Amino acid sequence: MTSLGAEPQTPSATGGMHRELRLVDAAAFSVGLIGPVGAIALLGTGAAAIIGRGVTLSFIFAVIGVALVGYAFVKLSQHIAHTGSVYALVGITLGPRAGFFAGWALLGAYTAIGCGSTIEIGLFGGQFLSDTGIAHVNEYVWIGLIGLAIVCALAFNEIRVITRTLLASELAGVILVTILSLVIFAKLFFSHGPQGQTFNWHFLALPTGADIGTIASAAVYGFLAFAGFEGAAALGEETDNPKKEIPRAIRVAIIVVGAFYLITAAAQSLGYGTSAAGVKAFADGFPFGDLGKGYIGSVYADVLILMATVSLIAISLSCASGAARIMYALSRDAGGDGRGLAVLSRHGQPARALITVLTIIAVVLVGQRVAGSSVLDATFYALTLGTISLLVAYVLATVGAIRFLFFAGPAKAPRWQVVVPTLGGAFVVYTIYKNVVHVASPYSYFGWLVLAWLVLGAALVAFVPGLAGRVRAGLATSTS
Repeated sequence: MTSLGAEPQTPSATGGMHRELRLVDAAAFSVGLIGPVGAIALLGTGAAAIIGRGVTLSFIFAVIGVALVGYAFVKLSQHIAHTGSVYALVGITLGPRAGFFAGWALLGAYTAIGCGSTIEIGLFGGQFLSDTGIAHVNEYVWIGLIGLAIVCALAFNEIRVITRTLLASELAGVILVTILSLVIFAKLFFSHGPQGQTFNWHFLALPTGADIGTIASAAVYGFLAFAGFEGAAALGEETDNPKKEIPRAIRVAIIVVGAFYLITAAAQSLGYGTSAAGVKAFADGFPFGDLGKGYIGSVYADVLILMATVSLIAISLSCASGAARIMYALSRDAGGDGRGLAVLSRHGQPARALITVLTIIAVVLVGQRVAGSSVLDATFYALTLGTISLLVAYVLATVGAIRFLFFAGPAKAPRWQVVVPTLGGAFVVYTIYKNVVHVASPYSYFGWLVLAWLVLGAALVAFVPGLAGRVRAGLATSTS
C-alpha cells in the first residue's frame, strides 16, 4: 500500500496503468460502485415517500430504464477501451467536446455520490453502534470521517485488491439481505407479520391519484440505486481483453443487481404492509433494522446494519476510485503533458486525482455538518445532485451509441436495435424532467446547481485553447 505522501510516477515512467484484471474484477468494480446493500438499505424509503405502496413499480421502471441504457454501454465497450468511461465513449462517438462534457458530468456524479455515501456511513454506523450498545455517537461527521479514513487506506492499493474487497463485502451483504427477504415472503405467505401483515398483490398497484409521472419521480431512487453500473468501463486500461470482459461485466452487474433490487423492494413493501399505516412506517423507517428485528431478531438486524455500513464504505471507495480515474483521464488527455493530475503511483493508481477526490469528500462531509444539515438531508442532497448529473452523462452515452452503432459507417448492430438506446434515452430524459421541474424546495435548486457544474465544463472545453484537439489526440488510441 502506498501512503498519501508517496512519490507518484508519470505514466511514461510506469508504462501506464497495470493491465491485470479479469471479468470477476470488472464486474466486482461495477457492483461495488452500485453498492446494492447500502443502496437498498435507505433508498426504498425515499421512493415510498413519493409513491407509497408502489415502490416496487418504481424499481421496475428503473430496472427497465437501466437495461435499455446498459445496451449502449455494452455495445460501445465492445469497441472502446479507456479509463475515462463515459468520457471516452462519448468523445469517440460524438466528438472531443461532447466527450469532455460527458466526462465532466460523470466526474461530478461520482464525486457527489461518493460524498452522499460517506455521509450515510455516519447514519448507519451510528445506528449500529447505538443499537449494539457499543457507543452513542451524536455527531455523524465523526463516524463518516472514520469511514473515509478506511477508504483512504484502501484506495491507494492495487486495483485488484480493491475489486476483490468490494466483491467480498457486497456478496456477504447480498446473501444476508436475500435471506431476510425470503423469510418475509415465507412468513407473510404462510402466516402473518409482526403487525398482522399478510401477503397480497397490492405492492404492484399504484395508490389513488398516482400515474406514470409519479413512478418516474420515485424512480430517481431506483436510478440512484443503480448508479455506477457502468463503472467497469472505467477499467478499460486495466482489464485483460477489455472489449470482451467489460461488456460482460456490465451485463452481469445489471442482471444480478436488478434481480436483487426487485426482490428486496417487494419484500420491504410487504414487510411493512401495504396499508396506509404500513406505507407511513416504510417512508419513515429504517428497513434493515425494522424488518430484520421484526421478522428474524435484533441480532440479525444489527448484522444487517453493519453490512449496510460496510457496503457504504465500498460505495465510497468505488466512487472515489471511479471519479479519480475520470479526473486522471481528463487531465492526461486534455493536458497532453503527463503532469498535473495525470500521474500514477507505483501500484498504477491515479494518486493525485485520488487525493483530490478524497479531499473534496472530506470537505463536503464536514461542510454539511457545519451548515447544520441533518444526516438524512445531507445524504439525500448529495445523492440527488449526483444522480441528476449521472443521468445527463447517460443521455449523452445513449446518443453516442445511436450515432456510432447505426449511422457512422456500416451498421455495427442490427438496425432494428436502434429502438433500444432510443427508449433508454427517453426513459432517462423523462426521469430528469420529473426531478428538476415542479419539485419542492430545496430540491428545486438542485437542477440549477447541476446546470452550473455542467456549464463550467462546457466553458472549459469551449474556451481553453487547444483543449478539444488534445482530447481528440488522447482518445485516438482507444479505438480498435
